[in-house]
Amino acid sequence: MYSPHSRYSKFFLLSAVLLTVAMACTHDKEAGIVSPGQHIHESEKLVIPASIDLPGNLPGGNTRIATFFAEGIQKYKSQQKAGSNPPEFEWVFVAPEATLYNSTNAKVGTHSAGPAWQLSASATDSIFGQQFSPPKSAASPDPVSIDWLQLMPKTGKSPTGVFANVSYIQRIATRGGKAPATLPAGAGETIDVKYTAVYRFTKKNP
Repeated sequence: MYSPHSRYSKFFLLSAVLLTVAMACTHDKEAGIVSPGQHIHESEKLVIPASIDLPGNLPGGNTRIATFFAEGIQKYKSQQKAGSNPPEFEWVFVAPEATLYNSTNAKVGTHSAGPAWQLSASATDSIFGQQFSPPKSAASPDPVSIDWLQLMPKTGKSPTGVFANVSYIQRIATRGGKAPATLPAGAGETIDVKYTAVYRFTKKNP
């Protein structure tokens, strides 16, 4: 038997469920819980500083090969400042150590010393990077985060697999990763600083 009260009850129940889901999403966003795919999506809206923006390369232009979200650490060690007497120490960057995610939130590879990027699906999908001369960088809008960069494939280390034709590597949308403001007290100290970033791999078209 049809009951209007039953219909209204179902309507209010559905509304309550949707409201709960919406509130949970809002809470996650406010708490900084954002998926790798969302990070990648949001990074497409960023204005890229001219110092690390890609050349137009007309008439062929450029094509993005891949975009990954990285989550991990930036490793630092203490090193004596040159000429300091008595000895003073500073943090020196050692290497990154991060997991790469794609736009569907799947773990797809690693980012490590080199710097290097490798996809776990195939050992043949790898690329090493190096700085341009002079280096191309831009300060992050967040003062406690590492710089944004544009790198090139490393000389003598040909990119392979999906990265085979990559001409440019960009690090953008960084969060964290900068060496502590408090300097090390002595030799032998190490520290791992959490960070996230988005990496773009782009090829120059013929």
